[in-house]
Amino acid sequence: MTVVKNIRLGLIHVAVAISLVPITGVLNRIMIHELGLMASLVAGLIVLPHLLSPLQPFLGQYSDHHPLMGYRRTPYIALGLVLCVGGAVLTPMAALAMDTDFWPGLLFAIVAFLTWGMGYNLSVVSYLSLASDLSGEQQRSRTIAVMWFMMITGVIGTAIITGRALEHYTPEGLVRVFMVCGAVSLVIGAIGLVGLEPRGAVAGTGARHSAREAVGAVLGNPQAQAFFVYLMLLLAAILGQDVLLEPFGAQAFGMSVRETTQLTATWGGATLLALLLQGLVLSRYLSKRAGASLGAAVAATGFLLIALSGILGAERLFVPGIAILGFGTGIATTTNLAMMLDMTTPSNVGLFIGAWGVADAAARGLGNLMAGVLRDIMSATLGSATGGYIVVFLIEGLMLCVALVLLRRIDVSAFRGEQQSITTLIAVAGDA
Repeated sequence: MTVVKNIRLGLIHVAVAISLVPITGVLNRIMIHELGLMASLVAGLIVLPHLLSPLQPFLGQYSDHHPLMGYRRTPYIALGLVLCVGGAVLTPMAALAMDTDFWPGLLFAIVAFLTWGMGYNLSVVSYLSLASDLSGEQQRSRTIAVMWFMMITGVIGTAIITGRALEHYTPEGLVRVFMVCGAVSLVIGAIGLVGLEPRGAVAGTGARHSAREAVGAVLGNPQAQAFFVYLMLLLAAILGQDVLLEPFGAQAFGMSVRETTQLTATWGGATLLALLLQGLVLSRYLSKRAGASLGAAVAATGFLLIALSGILGAERLFVPGIAILGFGTGIATTTNLAMMLDMTTPSNVGLFIGAWGVADAAARGLGNLMAGVLRDIMSATLGSATGGYIVVFLIEGLMLCVALVLLRRIDVSAFRGEQQSITTLIAVAGDA
């Protein structure tokens, strides 16, 4: 795959990220700290999009077998991006509506977050499938690194700009920021997508499975099961903090909206540095499994520092802890995504990308919900809001340690051998 195509794939990833950064970098803090909503409620709304994640394997499989206008991925990516941006733009309006009239506002919020979620699931499985279509196995690590490098750069830029725009928070300013981010996202996505996929795609040659057969193709493989559980545990820990870091900074250290928004830039900068180091240096000396282990260990150290900053009341430990968490996230992300793309079969790329997408989305949802609920329960139990955050960060660090143990069971070559046997059995059963 050419460098230009790789960069254009990255632009699609950037477009989706830009539409989401204001939600997890700004809106979560506004809803919890300024509007006084319970963290578990906010987490529950953020979880709603991930309830749709089981659709990913079937969306991916559907695009495998149903090209539109000669394209297998492009129409699905475009529709997903429009829904994703449209839902994201509505979320701040819904949050403000809840503050005015809670129950109608909550119904509005559910619709907005579900719209965002449908678009997110459709676009993600489609552009990851396109990345797999356009890149060979030897190029996948580089493809993933470029996509994530560009995405994190977009996250940093979006966090810095939105932070400055909201230095003096107003409800009107909040809505305006989301609308501008949505417009920019659509423009960048169009630049990346139009003309990227060669026209003339034909339906996939793989067997068309029923829902039960599709799930069986993944869950019937012991290696796939182990990788699925491992990914969910790892991502739930790393991504579950999305809903809490900014409110924690406001609660524990009295940070302003601008200061907590810049935490996303700090995390992103460290992640970007890790991507560069992984792509240029570590990938030459470490296997994907070793890189994934290193990333999880570094991220766990970051959680420990963040928890200590709250225990000791030391803001000087908080920001470095976020940077270390971001650095570990960067290494873990590239290595695990490369492993994920290796664990596909040519005839059913969309199916397996969708399955791993379910692990990602379910982990985000469960991680955020766990974080929000635990924060509320432990805050009430300990009589300290800060104490509730600290307990959650310590638990997430422990989850990463458990994920490290599970990683030792993953064997990509064994997955492929087992998958060939399962595919044969499914084909024989279908013929019968």
